[in-house]
Amino acid sequence: MNPKCARCEKTVYPMEKLGCLDKAWHKGCFNCEICHTTLTMKSYKGYQKKPYCNAHYPTTRFTAVADTPENLRLKKQQEQVSNVHYQAQHRENLQKFTAVADNPESERVKKQRDLSGGSYRQGSTTAGSRWEQEQGSRPAPQEPSYAAEPEPEPEPEQPAPSAYSYSQRAPAPEPEPEPEPEPEPEPEQEPEPEPAPEPDSAGGVTMKAVYDYDAADEDEISFVEGDTALDVVAVDDGWITATIQRTGDRGMAPSNYFEDL
Repeated sequence: MNPKCARCEKTVYPMEKLGCLDKAWHKGCFNCEICHTTLTMKSYKGYQKKPYCNAHYPTTRFTAVADTPENLRLKKQQEQVSNVHYQAQHRENLQKFTAVADNPESERVKKQRDLSGGSYRQGSTTAGSRWEQEQGSRPAPQEPSYAAEPEPEPEPEQPAPSAYSYSQRAPAPEPEPEPEPEPEPEPEQEPEPEPAPEPDSAGGVTMKAVYDYDAADEDEISFVEGDTALDVVAVDDGWITATIQRTGDRGMAPSNYFEDL
C-alpha cells in the first residue's frame, strides 16, 4: 500500500516518492516549514522531524528574559525560602554542640595561665630596669690619647755646583768608535729558467661550422653556426673528431656541417 504525504496527506506513488525524516513526501511538498522553499536531500535541515531551510532552522541559543514584576516576585520569594532554610540548618547544627560549664579544674587552669603571663611581663620589665641602672653607673669610656711625635729635622741643603767647579773637572774620555762590520757578500742570483712554450692548441686542422647541430649521443658535441673547430681529425666517411673553441667540448661531429678556413 502506498503511504500518505506528510505535507498534503495524499497518496505518494513510487515514481514521485521522497523518503526523509522517517516520512514520505512528494518532491514538490518537501519544502521549508516557514518560507515553503523547495528543498533537496542536500539543502534541508531536520528539526523534530520537520524540514527547514538554512535561514529558518531553529537555533538552540538562549534568549534574554526581562525582569518582569512576576519574575522579581519569584526571585525575592526564592531568596526568602533560602534564608529560612539556612537559619533552620544553622540552629540544627548548634544543637549538635554541648556547652561546657566552668568547672573547678578549668577555672584553675585559666588562673594559672593568667599568672604565668603576668609574671613573664613583670620579669622582663625588672630585667630591663636593672640593665639601665648598670649602664648609668658605669663611667663613660674615654678616648685614648696619643703622644705627639717629634717632627724630623730638615736636612741641610747642599750648595748648587757652580760653573767654575765644572771647568776644573777633567774632561771625560771619549768612547772609542766601534769597528764597522764588514759587509757580507751578496749571493749570486741564479738566472730564472725561461718558461716552456705553451703547446699550440690549434696545431691541427681548423674548420668553421656552417650549420647548427645538437648532439644525439654522449660522444657527440653540439655547436652553432660560426663556431670554430680545432684539432680536426677525420674518423671515417662523414664524421670527424674536433674541439669547439667556444665551449671547449671535444667529440664527434658530422663533417658536412663544417668548411675549411
